Amino acid sequence: MKKAIKRTFRVSKYVIYRETLVDYKEHFWSFLGAFFGIGIIAFIQSHSVSATENIFLIGSFGASSVLIYGAIQSPLAQPRNLVGGHVISALVGVTVYKIVPDIIWLSAPLAVAFSIVLMQYTKTLHPPGGATALIAVSSTGKIPELGYLYVLSPVLSGCIILLLTALFFNNITSNRSYPAHSRFKKLLKKKHAHPHKLKK
Repeated sequence: MKKAIKRTFRVSKYVIYRETLVDYKEHFWSFLGAFFGIGIIAFIQSHSVSATENIFLIGSFGASSVLIYGAIQSPLAQPRNLVGGHVISALVGVTVYKIVPDIIWLSAPLAVAFSIVLMQYTKTLHPPGGATALIAVSSTGKIPELGYLYVLSPVLSGCIILLLTALFFNNITSNRSYPAHSRFKKLLKKKHAHPHKLKK
């Protein structure tokens, strides 16, 4: 037990240290990733719905961007957490809204609480998922009308856009690797380390 606690503490210190370093190159790639990830979703929205309706550009995507572009080594920022956390939370939010649609003081805490527990259970904990669940029960206009389509779009479609953008911008340089412990990155390192093995 003590060893597990010490190991968790060491890993946390390392992650915090890495993510708080003042590295202007890292900040540059974080900026570009977030800019294009959110920008693509905003572009799709601006050409699909009226300016008064925020259907595709939900607030929880902004919080996800902080993690997947700015804290890429965090366990909470990994693809499984990003996609799984949002989708599970969206399902919970829509389900709760259908059961108790007009009692916000009950539906809001139920949606957030259930989403947290299910994310923990499925090992997909992603803090912005709580906001995704909350949006499903507290929004007005088009989002409540979407029902379970809310899970597919904007939630799943938006997650895929953010993830693809993260996979591109977070792996451009050798100093960045996403997902953490990426097999793709390891494969590239092996290829460069043993080029003679590939020449046959």
